[in-house]
Amino acid sequence: MAMLGGFSAAQHKKNVSDGGSDVSEFVCPVCLEIFDCPVKTQCGHTFCQSCLQECLRPQKPVCAVCRATLGHWTKAADLEALIQSSVATCKGCGAQIGLSQMRSHTAACSKYQDYIEEGVRTTAQSQPAIISPLPNRYTFTCPYCSCQNLDQDGLVEHCTSQHSRDARQVVCPICASMPWGDPNYRSADFLQHLKIRHTFSYDTFVDYSTDEHTMIQEALQRSLLDN
Repeated sequence: MAMLGGFSAAQHKKNVSDGGSDVSEFVCPVCLEIFDCPVKTQCGHTFCQSCLQECLRPQKPVCAVCRATLGHWTKAADLEALIQSSVATCKGCGAQIGLSQMRSHTAACSKYQDYIEEGVRTTAQSQPAIISPLPNRYTFTCPYCSCQNLDQDGLVEHCTSQHSRDARQVVCPICASMPWGDPNYRSADFLQHLKIRHTFSYDTFVDYSTDEHTMIQEALQRSLLDN
């Protein structure tokens, strides 16, 4: 465990945990640890040098916070000096730890690990069950093999390539998700149904927030205008 010995030497350092404050200003937004060799981007955000290198991997790198283009950064020397001269309280064991040593301390502190695990459990228990009132009309599950997360075009391609010889009668997941759909109706020829009914996206033509009567009236009005 890396601690600044007995903290007789650390007593003159600034304690960033005093007065109810925390160490959030010293935490990297990528790794969520105390900054290690902090650097500041041209858009004003600060990262560990190693975390910034990860952001630079894509062909067109962007800031992990604001998505601005990354083109220039400088070493955050003032922040590095403040980290070297500050101490904070470990939220696990309560010991005063130099910020520059906090990473290695929390990695080895069993009480800190218990503190994190308890926080995760408490958060999970306090989260209400999220029940979406709206059906998912954007991704579908293959009715033959239960392959998931297929968009409409992906479902058509998947069924055509993987199940062209499957004669089973199945429920169309696209139709079943629609306000007028029958989740129990099984298509006698599902592949033919896909080719005829789902060569376009309903999102282009349907306002799901409108009730069926209103949609019928709008369709009638459009047909009169077309004539």
